Amino acid sequence: MTKKLVAELLGTFWLVLGGCGSAVLAAAFPDVGIGLLGVSLAFGLTVLTMAFAIGHISGCHLNPAVSVGLWAGGRFPAKELGPYIGAQVVGAILAGGVLFVIATGKAGFDVSAGFAANGYDAHSPGGYSLVACLVSEVVMTAMFLLIIMGATDKRAPAGFAPIAIGLGLTLIHLISIPVTNTSVNPARSTGVAVFVGDWAISQLWLFWVAPLIGGALGALIYRAVLGKSE
Repeated sequence: MTKKLVAELLGTFWLVLGGCGSAVLAAAFPDVGIGLLGVSLAFGLTVLTMAFAIGHISGCHLNPAVSVGLWAGGRFPAKELGPYIGAQVVGAILAGGVLFVIATGKAGFDVSAGFAANGYDAHSPGGYSLVACLVSEVVMTAMFLLIIMGATDKRAPAGFAPIAIGLGLTLIHLISIPVTNTSVNPARSTGVAVFVGDWAISQLWLFWVAPLIGGALGALIYRAVLGKSE
């Protein structure tokens, strides 16, 4: 279990540092910024690389919504939910701290401007309403769990799950960055929100509630409709 939790901590650290780091440091870098496409790809690559690196140790959840979804789908024991989620949140906050130290090394940096935090209404990148953001996060996380459940099904081609899951997360970001800055991961949202404080903390509840509901829903749908009949 210790190795599993360390793997989850390190994996979530990499996801937040790689994904949020690309958004904060590289997305709008003068003239050669990577933009929305680059940030989306960065998030996908963090999951893809970690799935190969630690998937055989912890399953590479890196996300409380994934852990809850896999539990709902009958793939993960309830007794390990708490420790996994704790390790994921700690890894995310550590990554947020490292990113904060790096970002504040540039003169004029203002963490209150966003720091890749998720938000709705005035803090949605596109000004989307609370309801729109709630629906987006639930549906995107549900689809993410459908992809994970299907790609890791014993009937699926062996060895390709990390690619499908990584590209799935990339696509999710391409769709929903303008809506919520894309969470689908409560740990990722928490890891940067604690450094922004203020509005990011007050809106953080949505990025726990919606992904957890979506994750459980997607896994249950897969288990009931698409899973193998025993």
